[in-house]
Amino acid sequence: MWYNTFMDIFLGVVVGLIVLMVLVVAHEFGHFIMSRRNGVRVLEFGIGFPPRAIAWIKDKKTGKWRRLKKTEWNKTNITKTVGVEKGKKEESVDNDDKKIIQKGLIFSINWLPIGGFCQMDGESAEDSRPGTFGKASFWKKTKILFGGVIMNWLVAWVIFTILAWVGMPNFMDNQFTIESDTVVDQVPVKVKAVHEGSPADEAGFRDGDYILKVAGESVSYGSEIMKINDAHAGEEVTYLVERTISCNETPDFEQCKTVGMDGTGNAPSYTDTVELTAKLNSKDDEYLLGVTMESSQALSHSTWSAPITGAGLTLQLTGETFKGLGELVWNLISGVGQQLSFDGAVRESGREAIETVGNSVTGPVGIIGVLFPSFTSAGPANLAFLAGVISVSLACMNVLPIPALDGGRWVLIAIFKLRKKKLTKEIEEKIVARAFMILLALIVIVTILDITRFFR
Repeated sequence: MWYNTFMDIFLGVVVGLIVLMVLVVAHEFGHFIMSRRNGVRVLEFGIGFPPRAIAWIKDKKTGKWRRLKKTEWNKTNITKTVGVEKGKKEESVDNDDKKIIQKGLIFSINWLPIGGFCQMDGESAEDSRPGTFGKASFWKKTKILFGGVIMNWLVAWVIFTILAWVGMPNFMDNQFTIESDTVVDQVPVKVKAVHEGSPADEAGFRDGDYILKVAGESVSYGSEIMKINDAHAGEEVTYLVERTISCNETPDFEQCKTVGMDGTGNAPSYTDTVELTAKLNSKDDEYLLGVTMESSQALSHSTWSAPITGAGLTLQLTGETFKGLGELVWNLISGVGQQLSFDGAVRESGREAIETVGNSVTGPVGIIGVLFPSFTSAGPANLAFLAGVISVSLACMNVLPIPALDGGRWVLIAIFKLRKKKLTKEIEEKIVARAFMILLALIVIVTILDITRFFR
């Protein structure tokens, strides 16, 4: 038992790292495409983070790729120095007076599987050399900075479009679909376990039964069964279940003959419906029926409207993400403010608001260690849906006006442009570094919360 649980978690963590790396690399690839299309040199595009495992360089003149030797990783053999006055030795010239130009694009695969990077030439806004990010116009900078965000939205759209075609899990209320082109396949509620001595046990329920009807009403979700049971607590209720019956245990020889009973000892099985009657417990008891149900899931299938469904769901999740972020910030601010009140009830309300914030935030440990294992075991469709949701979340987070993120860098450049002042390298680095430290502190706090929830 513990071995299976460990392997489920281990597989989920591995799959989670791979999915997150692919999504981050896709984000950086968006920056890469926009940089190249807008005339900004890219020095290196890397999968994973250093130290390097292997690297190649593309020669500007020939357009051919060659593998970089480890002795070249310091770039001494793949760069040239220009701007040195004639008659002076290169070593005697300050770095500020030299211009180092790399001879080609480097593509690298690195050892730390936690994302990727796109290193542009002259990423400081004050860099004035042709072909650098700093030299690019404001509109070109805008396209480059938001290239990663657009790519994450595109990835989400592709994932949701494919899912809409092959089978989209329904996780949200009013999840976007085109009703005229949507067929819903509902998997019946499955009985995962029957409690010994319970009304279900006495009625003849078995592990693996599928519940189709309760008290004559068709059911599709466990919540519907619980609601009907609650309305009939203490009463006798009939259940229509579908089960697999082995020919070793049934007198229905015609059924067994149909599925291939050949009298040689082989015992095939067939599916049949059985009506069971259970006398439910009262509401005061631990349970009414006494079964553990496996979550059922409806899958929606579309044809011509699959791309529209993918786009609509991407927009819907984007709106829900920003709405959730807004509620998160409001709960945090109002919760902290209420803690300053002299009224005990107000302080308690503020404490609950802050606790809601803590429970709503999930960091790397929670995503990789909890979400991915559960979604991986639930099947590829669920895992793909989670990847699409995370891709949308990455896009939304990078739009936020936080200096360490793409949206924040754009706001910083826009403010200095409106003020008609030069954004120096020192000012930019100072602002971004401080914002990054705050983000790092928040990640540490959220990680601690994830770990405490994981072992709770």
